[in-house]
Order: sequence, then C-alpha cells, then structure tokens
Amino acid sequence: MLASWTFWAVLSAVFAALTAIFAKVGISGINSDFATLLRTVVVLISLALILYATGQYQSLASISPRSYLFLVLSGLATGASWICYFRALQLGQASQVAPVDKLSVVLVAVLGVTLLGEKLDLRQWAGISLITVGVVMLAWR
Repeated sequence: MLASWTFWAVLSAVFAALTAIFAKVGISGINSDFATLLRTVVVLISLALILYATGQYQSLASISPRSYLFLVLSGLATGASWICYFRALQLGQASQVAPVDKLSVVLVAVLGVTLLGEKLDLRQWAGISLITVGVVMLAWR
C-alpha cells in the first residue's frame, strides 16, 4: 500500500482538507501573508526533520541545473498559491474557497496535455468536465 500512488494521493487530499479547516480557524485576527509565513516555517522544519530522521538528504551537487530551475519555479508557484489561498480563506468560506482551489486539478489536466504531451481518454475528459461543473456549482451563490 505504501508504494501505491493512490494511497498517497488520498492521504494528500485528507491533509489538504484539514489544511483548509485549520487555516480558516488559524487566520482569524492575523494577517493572511504572515499566517502563510508561519505555515511555511512549519513545513520547512517538518521536512528537515523527516529528511534527517530517514537519512534521505542528498548532496546539492547531485541535482541537475534543469531540476533546480523547475524546483525553484515550483516553489515560487507554491508560495504564490499559498498566499492567494490564505487571502481567499480570510475573505471567504472554506467550503467555497477549497473547491475553487481544486480547480487546479482541471488546470493540471489541460497543462499536462498541452505542455507535457500527456494523453487523456474520453472518460478522463468527462471526469475533468464534471470537476469543473462541480466547482462552479459549489462556488456559485
């Protein structure tokens, strides 16, 4: 089970749901950007401890320049996403913000096809369409 991508994806969804609920409660009376900084520090320390405890640290010299570039870009995108997410949570209801945030699923599918050459069949496109309709239905008041 630990080698299954679906196990880890479902676990990610559970933690993402908890993230929304905990963040919504936690940002009460605090600047959303500062809250994002605190969250980032916690993530950084947690990951450092996990790497240390499991011996998974690797030499920085072993990473290719291409990997560095795209990991830096990914980090910048993550930071921007978190800043926007916390701001949205501060302004809106978690039950509306989280589904709209998950519109990223649709965007990943479209970008995966257009930029990475991934292939989706009719069933998968139908699922992506249903997610889109679901997000609109959940967000529209």
